[in-house]
Amino acid sequence: MSDVAITFELNGRTTPLRIQPQLRLIDVLRDSLGLTGTKEGCSEGECGACTVLVDGRTVNSCLFPAIEADGCKVTTVEGLVGPGGCLSTVQEAFLEGGGVQCGFCTPGMIMTAAEFLEEHADPTEAEIREALTGNLCRCTGYVQIVDSIQRAAHRHRSDNRQQGAET
Repeated sequence: MSDVAITFELNGRTTPLRIQPQLRLIDVLRDSLGLTGTKEGCSEGECGACTVLVDGRTVNSCLFPAIEADGCKVTTVEGLVGPGGCLSTVQEAFLEGGGVQCGFCTPGMIMTAAEFLEEHADPTEAEIREALTGNLCRCTGYVQIVDSIQRAAHRHRSDNRQQGAET
């Protein structure tokens, strides 16, 4: 099979590639581009470890054909890091709140939380748990993950209030 040219924005950078058309997005991210933050768990879209954002929406990169990323904006957990290597609010909250155990599910949880918090500024515990239904964790029982997302939501609200007061 001959390679196909695609170009997408990856973590804020234009990324032109030649890929085999049957590759999944996770294969391109991990194997071709060396971004190993995205994890492959079940390879069936059931565990959420491979979650990334495509045009701002979560997708299971183990099921997403890489060729469909052509022209899209793709964000991985590495792309959430800010200038100078500063962690995003969600990443910081997971670290501070102990939302990490073995760490395998963490990138997918963080990506799911990042999308969720864009639309839910003040989520309830039940809403957070519902948002996480596509992500499996075998270590934490989700308590610390939910707490971390609540911490990130609180920090987002506080940051927004401070920005509003400064203008």
